[in-house]
Amino acid sequence: MAQAAFAPEPAPQHIEPSFDVLRWHDEPWTAQLALDLLPETNGPKVEVLSGSVIVTPHAGIDHQSVERELPYVLHRAARKAGFWVYPEINVLSGHDLFIPDIVVLRSSGGGRTTVPITDAVLLGEIVSPGNRRKDVIDRPREYAAAGVPFFLRVDLRNRVPTLALFELVDGEYRPMAAAAAGTTFAMREPFGFSIDPAELLDEEAAPDESGSS
Repeated sequence: MAQAAFAPEPAPQHIEPSFDVLRWHDEPWTAQLALDLLPETNGPKVEVLSGSVIVTPHAGIDHQSVERELPYVLHRAARKAGFWVYPEINVLSGHDLFIPDIVVLRSSGGGRTTVPITDAVLLGEIVSPGNRRKDVIDRPREYAAAGVPFFLRVDLRNRVPTLALFELVDGEYRPMAAAAAGTTFAMREPFGFSIDPAELLDEEAAPDESGSS
């Protein structure tokens, strides 16, 4: 009886990025693996820290309001000093992948998918109730360890926005400036900028007491 002709194994086909990979990949994750295997998304935030993938849904609407307003006004001020501001971009730190709420770069990120953390002069986080420890303690510690010169925190507790700027000194962030809604937050480094934090939240206009439309 004639033997069947030898049939070579088919060449592996390109697999489209999919979140299904999270179910079968049981080795430590790296930033590059996540970028290669997981799809780009405008939905949940996908980060990599210490070999694990962290998937975070969008925060509340107040968070989104600040993330719309603050990078815009910061960018206008930053450009005068030669910096560039972006919301939620991919920042690589070794094998870790961070997506800070606010990123200030020394040069334009145009045309790139990721930037090294060494390109960042300031990283900012908007504190979410469900991730308070991450935004207040854990993430600043990671950014400080990577040598990011400045950290900006936006706190929305009780819907009273507060801005606080920290500078890296001897490996730790130390406060430079802070202000709550109804007062003026002003900073000089890494560029000049000022704002009343109250301007960052969406509020309906007060009714016209005269009754006119």
